[in-house]
Amino acid sequence: MATKKPSAVSKRSAAAKPAAKAKAPAAWSARLKKLRADHDKLIRRRNPVNPDWDNGVFERFTYPVLTYKHAPLEWRFDLNPATNPFLMERLGINATLNPGAFYWKGKVHMVVRTEGYDRKSFFAIAESPNGIDNWRFWDEPVDLPELPPETNVYDMRITFHEDGCIYGMFCAEAKDPKAKPGDLSSAVAEAGIVRTKDFKTWERLPNLKTPASQQRNAVLHPEFVDGKYAFYTRPMDGFIDVGSGGGIGWALCKDINKPVTGPETIIDGRAYHTIKEVKNGQGPVPIKTPKGWLHLAHGVRGCAAGLRYVLYMFMTSLEDPTKVIARPGGHFLAPYGGEGFGDVSNVTFTNGWVQLPDKAKTVLIYYAGSDTRCYVARTSVDKLVDWCLNTPEDALTTRRSVDQRLALIRANRALK
Repeated sequence: MATKKPSAVSKRSAAAKPAAKAKAPAAWSARLKKLRADHDKLIRRRNPVNPDWDNGVFERFTYPVLTYKHAPLEWRFDLNPATNPFLMERLGINATLNPGAFYWKGKVHMVVRTEGYDRKSFFAIAESPNGIDNWRFWDEPVDLPELPPETNVYDMRITFHEDGCIYGMFCAEAKDPKAKPGDLSSAVAEAGIVRTKDFKTWERLPNLKTPASQQRNAVLHPEFVDGKYAFYTRPMDGFIDVGSGGGIGWALCKDINKPVTGPETIIDGRAYHTIKEVKNGQGPVPIKTPKGWLHLAHGVRGCAAGLRYVLYMFMTSLEDPTKVIARPGGHFLAPYGGEGFGDVSNVTFTNGWVQLPDKAKTVLIYYAGSDTRCYVARTSVDKLVDWCLNTPEDALTTRRSVDQRLALIRANRALK
């Protein structure tokens, strides 16, 4: 795990010498005691299945699994009465969203995009014994090495690769150097790569280079393909707009230490008047099953309220991961109830799921509701494979869509 460039490996910075701690007034101590009790109560709260939701495919739960309130008090408050006599929040947490996920050492973990009041995102790891409740953040956020001039990083996907290392891929955002004076919104997105073996020390590799001018939602395939590293990409002409192309791409790279790919091939493209007409992108690392690779992705369409993000699925061949063998139509998961309200409303987004090592082959899908908080849905490998292989494809026109529904109705009538 050593690297030739020490600056490319995360190292804990020496902590500033703290101010002398003053004796806390009784009211200050009482407030801190209440803050700790409320925080502990939130973390210990059970998260039952939501009884109002039932589609036979997956379960939803009553509460989000992570919110800004789950962040440790030490991350938000100065706990020295000498420097914070009113016990105010000094560094607020605005949102917890778009988590990567992995199963490790008997627990479920999320690499959470954690956003401060200052709009800067950082990564923080939280763990749970069952993946549903009792989520606790690790003591400190991820100490991620920086590659200037990036300003913001987010949405990490975790890949346990067959080369023996664990990789994180994420979006690294910087101000567009070609922006006109006064333009503070134009940005450039690149795919950042880090490598670890313990989730404590992170080696920063060069950003992924592909033929596309910008990259977001890049994902590392967990196996070598033709002896090369394989990436799911999302070629874009701009930071938001995909331009004339778009879709989920596929590209190969000989050496991940010098991550430059060959041409990108679109394996799942956009389509007019569908859930992915504006853009689409790979979500988490695909799950390998005996019948093919399971993929979870996001699709975006425009509507009167703006952009609507939903999740959809497809499957690719075990022998050729670029070959789509199942493409169920419509969305798999969309904003439901309070999930649709937040900083960026009408959005569900995922970049993490976990297959548990149990007989049921349980799959926990982690997703963000409206760029604000994290949720989980529970299903199984068998259910997801069935959904993909037996759900009809998008018929693409009203007439053919009605034909599909009539066929279902009439087949059900014939069973009587």
